[in-house]
Parts: sequence; structure tokens; C-alpha cells
Amino acid sequence: MRHPEGPMDDWWLRAGAGAGATGERARRRVVALPHAGGWPSAFRSWWQVLPPDAELLVAQLPGRGARLGEPPLTSVEPLVEALSRELAERDPLPYTVVGHSFGSVLGYELTRAMEQKGLAPDLLAVSARQPPCFPSLPPFAHLRSDAQLLEHLTEIGGMAPQLMTRPELVQPALRAIRADLEAMERHQRPLTGTGVPILALGAVDDPVVVAERLHLWSLETTGGFHRSLFTGGHFYLYAHANAAAIARRLLADRPGPTAGHPAPPTPGRPVPVPDGVPAPSPRKETP
Repeated sequence: MRHPEGPMDDWWLRAGAGAGATGERARRRVVALPHAGGWPSAFRSWWQVLPPDAELLVAQLPGRGARLGEPPLTSVEPLVEALSRELAERDPLPYTVVGHSFGSVLGYELTRAMEQKGLAPDLLAVSARQPPCFPSLPPFAHLRSDAQLLEHLTEIGGMAPQLMTRPELVQPALRAIRADLEAMERHQRPLTGTGVPILALGAVDDPVVVAERLHLWSLETTGGFHRSLFTGGHFYLYAHANAAAIARRLLADRPGPTAGHPAPPTPGRPVPVPDGVPAPSPRKETP
């Protein structure tokens, strides 16, 4: 198993090739963004299954991991600005962005920001998050009481029941989760989409996200679009077998812009949501 090297900057933690574990030079990069409140260790199964020539960068946001003492941010814009700035400063490699749940929102906006810098990824994989054409509606999850939020997190597998008696661990986690939920729930669909192909991922047994809506991520790109469904609940992406299958697909050769090459102009909004699409579900996405 290849363990993370440790942060080279504040915002990204590196694992895999180039981290000193194998000595093999990285030829490709996977940029990963965890769920609400997620630490970089959420992607531990991914650094176990990636090939030796693939570098994994995992976002490390304020309020978790080595940045536990920093106050978490409650809006998407400053997070994306910092993430895109430090990603652009790294040596260019062909790369794919993958985001899970709240990380899908960050991944989508990060992809758009990197396009504007002329450093677009060749693929955006969004997981376990409804598309932006279904905005979050009140009552917002980030306004729930601690007890209500903890109950929901336990139900969907986002927090181990044994932690409920450890307030010194639970309270910092709740602060980060609540901040990410606020950022996600107040995020608004941008006026323009992306030219980067999108792969929408989800679980048919996800108790939070309506799997049938994942195909509407196709409205956010003028590039190619595919959808793949798995089993394993809201956190299916971190299961070893699913991580291995998805990583193989993300690293497959595909056409498209690569890091260090000019991206196509940011497109306009592809098409409106078609008539007859059901109203947004009252289910609320949490990490």
C-alpha cells in the first residue's frame, strides 16, 4: 500500500507515483475531492488500487486532517480559487478530476476554473450528487441540530456509531461537515457549463441521491457523457472493489484536453432541463 506523502502545499495531499514510494515517475494524475467533512484518508482505498505510474492528489480543506485547527470555509468560491491556484502551480500531467458528494460540486467548479486557466482535465467524474439543475431547497441540512445531523450521518454510514460518545472527535467533524453542507446547499448553477466530458457515478441503493437524475449531468457539458451505477449506498465510491473498477475507467486512454494544453472556450449552457423532469426530491444530500 502506498501511503500519502504529506502535503506539499496547504490544499493537496499526494499519494502514489511521485510520492517516493516506488521511484517511478508519474505519467497521469487523479485529482480527488472527498464528501462533506471528508479527510484525505477517505480515498485510502484509491491509493491502494492505482497503478504505480498514477499520482493521486486529494483535497485537504480547512478544518480537517493536518488543517484541523483552521476554521472551515462556508462557500464554494474561495475553496475553488485556492484549489485551482495550487493545482495550476504543479508540474503538468494529463489528469482526471473525481469528486464524491460535496466533492462533485467542488470538482465541477474546479474543472471550470482550470478550463479558464487553459489547464483543463480530460475527464470530470461526479459521484453521488444530483446535478446543478436540481438546486438544494430549504429546509437546509446544515441548519439541523447536532443531534439530527448525527442521526442522519449514522443512518447513511457517514459516521461510526461508536464515535457518538466521543464529543472531542465528533464536534470538529460536525463543524467541517456543517460548513461543507452550507457551501453545497448555497451553491448556484453557473451560467456556463464545461467542455470537459463528464462521467456520472452513483449507487442504485443510495438513500440520499436519486440515481435516475444522474443522467442530467449531461446538461452541464458540451463534451461526451456517460453514466455508471454501482451498489454500496451513499459511500460506495470508497469500497475497494468499486474504487478499483472506477479507477481503471478513469485512467483509460481517452480523447480530450490534457493538463498543460489550451482548453476550448468555456461553452454556454448546453440546453435547459427538459419538460416533464420531476421536481427535486425532498431528500437532502449530506456527506
